[in-house]
Amino acid sequence: MNLFSVKPLGLNAGLFLIRVLTGSFLLYHGWEIFNGKAMQEYAQWDAFKNMSYPTGMVYAGKFFELAGGALLVLGLVTRIASLMVAGTLGYITFVMGNGKIWSDDQYPFLFVMLLLVFIFTGPGTISVDAFINKQKLIKQI
Repeated sequence: MNLFSVKPLGLNAGLFLIRVLTGSFLLYHGWEIFNGKAMQEYAQWDAFKNMSYPTGMVYAGKFFELAGGALLVLGLVTRIASLMVAGTLGYITFVMGNGKIWSDDQYPFLFVMLLLVFIFTGPGTISVDAFINKQKLIKQI
C-alpha cells in the first residue's frame, strides 16, 4: 500500500462504505417524517412561515431525505437519489440558512459535498445499480 500514490485505494469498498453510511444518516434524519409533532415544529420555523404550504415543504424535505437515504443504502438510481437529496440540502444550506457554509450551515453542506461524490463517481461496483448494469450487459452478449 503506497499512501503517496495517486491511484485509488480500495475504491469500490470505500465508495460502498461511504455511500451506506451517508444513506443511513439520511434515513435517520428522514425518519422524522413519522413524528408529527417534530414536523409541525419545523413548519413553524421562520424560513417556512411565509410559504404557501409550510407543512408540505417540511414533509417534502423529510421525504427526500428518507427516500434518498434508502436509495443510497441500496445503491439504486444512485445519481438521481444524490441529485434529489443534494438539491434538498442545498436549499436548506443556501436558501433557509443563507449559505453560511463555514459556520451555521456546514452540516447540510457537508452532505451536499458527499452527495457530489456519488454524482461524479456513481455508486461503485457494490450496488444494485452495478448489478442491474451487469445484467443488461450479459443480455446484450
